Amino acid sequence: MSKPLVVTIPHNLGKEEAVSRLKGGLAKATATLPMFSLDEETWVGDTMSFRLNAMGQEAFGKVDVAEQEVCIEVTLPWLLQRFGEMIQGAIRQKGQILLEHKK
Repeated sequence: MSKPLVVTIPHNLGKEEAVSRLKGGLAKATATLPMFSLDEETWVGDTMSFRLNAMGQEAFGKVDVAEQEVCIEVTLPWLLQRFGEMIQGAIRQKGQILLEHKK
């Protein structure tokens, strides 16, 4: 088993608002990435487990939402590990957009 990619995204929304935005926007965010599709999303409290398809390979992970940050862990199959930095960057970029403070 490979070591998971970990992306931590700070926010100033509070836990409830961050969860709300992630629940409403995660599928939309992955839809804008042509090589990703969100196949399963399961929330238990402030933690989401997910399964996604990336370039024909299955990856899985979890999202933990805290008061001031969101921690995303994704475990990639060995075929996708060489794209880890690119995938990590895409996750960070889309997550920051979802969690931007908007007035």
